[in-house]
Amino acid sequence: MDRQRKYEALVRAYHRDLFRYAYWLCKDKPIAEDLVQETCLRAWKSLDSLQDEKAAKSWLITILRRENARRFERKQFDLVDIDDYGNDAKVSDDPHHQQEWLQAQIMKLDVEYREPLFLQVVGGFSGEEIGQHTRLKQEYRYDSII
Repeated sequence: MDRQRKYEALVRAYHRDLFRYAYWLCKDKPIAEDLVQETCLRAWKSLDSLQDEKAAKSWLITILRRENARRFERKQFDLVDIDDYGNDAKVSDDPHHQQEWLQAQIMKLDVEYREPLFLQVVGGFSGEEIGQHTRLKQEYRYDSII
């Protein structure tokens, strides 16, 4: 298979998964689209480094994670005083609000717990694949997810 067709097949096969993961990381559709576009560009540039076609999804997810990290290298954050904000945590009975609340709670988890959970539930990755992405030791993989 020539380079162009190989690339097009990868994009067709994994574009949706990449977008879902990117959107989960940033919670912003335009930024998620940019992340996927940058991921695809980097994948094209380094397509020859993909040795095993079966590892393509993991390879692309790794590229996407690095692109997301690059985004924060350039970003300046506005700092606020935490004492200026109340701690009025209330949970609504509305399913939409419950989903938002749950998502907010998951986002409060340390990345070492949050990312494996997301990769398993949304990405459908196995414990072994998650370990490759997150560099978790075998004995901690399932404990982090569960």
